[in-house]
Amino acid sequence: MPVLSYPWCRMERMTSEDHPDRLPEYAERVLEVAELIPPGRVMTYGDVAEWLGEGGPRQVGRVMALYGGAVPWWRVVRADGRLLPGHERRALGHYRAEGTPLREAAPLRGGAPARESALPRDGAPARDGAPARGTAASVPRLDMRRARWDGDTGADGGDAGDTGHAMAHN
Repeated sequence: MPVLSYPWCRMERMTSEDHPDRLPEYAERVLEVAELIPPGRVMTYGDVAEWLGEGGPRQVGRVMALYGGAVPWWRVVRADGRLLPGHERRALGHYRAEGTPLREAAPLRGGAPARESALPRDGAPARDGAPARGTAASVPRLDMRRARWDGDTGADGGDAGDTGHAMAHN
């Protein structure tokens, strides 16, 4: 809930512009959830909203786009398992380092194996979320069935091979 102020005997809402160093409360909560996701696991934007009990995938995506750089942003993902456009290489590096389950890219037309060199440079604009050169099949995707985390904060935090997920929607 926004803070109320009383300048000049009037009641006005204070916004994040009044306190630029403070994150909006909802953003803080989204980022806290992102920090809870164990290495090697992911939650979708919708999963995070469901876990919080408010907002939706678009609101979570907006928070991650604006404020997610300081948290493990690569663990909050699209429901279809596609990598974040423009950040495919960095995300893929994190996923491989953490052992996040991936579905390797399918062969391209003509039976040629997919190559990581087809990934756009990080920060390069992607066309409608598609990788460079229009080779959508060349970029690995997350294996959502195996990588998705259900938000259980138990002692083990879940194991990347565990397929029992409480939030199996989408």
